[in-house]
Amino acid sequence: MAPRANTLLIGVAAAALMLATPAPAETLRDALLEAYQTNPTLNAARAGQRANDENVPLTLADGRPSVSVTGFYNENVRTSANSFTAPARNTGAQADVTLPIFQGGTVRNRIRAARERVEAGQADLRSTEANLFTNVVAAYLDVISNRNIVDLNANQVRVLDTNLQATSDRFEIGDLTRTDVAQAEARLSTARANLDTAQAELAAAEENYLQLVGEWPQELEPPPPLPDLPDSPDAAEDIAIVHNPDLIAAQLNAEAARRDIAAARGSRLPTLEAFARGNYNNFLDTLGSPALTDEENARFFQEETTATVGLRATLPIYQGGRPAAQVRRTQALRTQAMETVIATERAVVADVRAAFSRYRASLQVIDATQTAVEANELALEGVRAENSVGLRTILDILNAEQELLNSQVDLVTARRNAYVAGFNLLAAMGQAEAQDLGLDGGVLYDPNVNYERVDDQWFDWNDDPRPVTQSTRTVDNPQRVVTNPEN
Repeated sequence: MAPRANTLLIGVAAAALMLATPAPAETLRDALLEAYQTNPTLNAARAGQRANDENVPLTLADGRPSVSVTGFYNENVRTSANSFTAPARNTGAQADVTLPIFQGGTVRNRIRAARERVEAGQADLRSTEANLFTNVVAAYLDVISNRNIVDLNANQVRVLDTNLQATSDRFEIGDLTRTDVAQAEARLSTARANLDTAQAELAAAEENYLQLVGEWPQELEPPPPLPDLPDSPDAAEDIAIVHNPDLIAAQLNAEAARRDIAAARGSRLPTLEAFARGNYNNFLDTLGSPALTDEENARFFQEETTATVGLRATLPIYQGGRPAAQVRRTQALRTQAMETVIATERAVVADVRAAFSRYRASLQVIDATQTAVEANELALEGVRAENSVGLRTILDILNAEQELLNSQVDLVTARRNAYVAGFNLLAAMGQAEAQDLGLDGGVLYDPNVNYERVDDQWFDWNDDPRPVTQSTRTVDNPQRVVTNPEN
């Protein structure tokens, strides 16, 4: 894929990367950075991938030498009556070294399968990252759009309250009827109810933002423009087939399943290992018999050492049908993984085409609703002018005001939907991750760093530090009360 000179959020991450602690999100970049660093879902996925990395050294250990030492002390409380020289006690140690030489290809294929699954896990981590960013973008736009809708409804309440006052005054002088006043009161009550609903939706949007980002939304700036998107669904689909992380993960898992079959078949082949064993025994001067002379007892050595080296070959003859069952099982899992690739590919194609259609439709809706807003503004001015000369009723004005509000809300919603649909299209194409969004720099989490660190670990005591959480809690953030803009 060619470098994207106009990537989303390009050039705006560098200043934020200099901050030692996350700041309250005021731009979309800030929100994405905050979530990237402190979101528990993403941090948990990273920890899960680090656990997945350990499967490689676990399988590598099966092909490495093993060394063990055993110490013992025996007290022979009862010995055979026919054993005249049995020791009363003895102590000693035994050391064993084993080196696998050939294990039927089982270890080799298990290692390859583990490496494939590490790469699949990294692709899954990319998918988790993209899904989080998609949710953050939606939450960011939800807060902006709901705040605008609250402002529009609050303004509608103020306008209708003014209309009611004017209608009441005209009723007092006999210019209007009681019906006109009742209609104005009804519309004002409905507008106030709509404002309450809009405020509740805004509160829910801010809570969702807090859940994803970890901080309350501040004064949010408009999001930056989306990058140039493909001109056709086929072009978007071609990109997604190559770069979508879910599809990449499914393909790598299918390849790992193929390695599992080879590993299972290896259990029927002979194995060869080299071994060395050393023994030390000390009979603590108890080896011998009182019936023998000192000279005869002196012939017994109270300490002894032995050593053995050799090769051990094992040829499985019959294992109760276990190898065949393991092969059939891995073959079935391989078939399942291959079918999963097709299912994932279908889902990716459907997601890309649907996202492309929604994005294009949203752009058309924006144009239509913008035209509707302009037309309704003109219509409201005309109705008010005609009402002043008796050609229109109060109900006509109320209807025109409501039509204008509806079109304004539709325009806010359409703009939100278009941006979110465009970002969903980026995510479906595999281009909505940190490096695609201009979040490059020291803040990036590279899963390869941990994988390379543990890939060739030999030492049995090389533990990691005690686990600690990196995500921020929101329980200490008190519930936010959305203030009424009309007050």
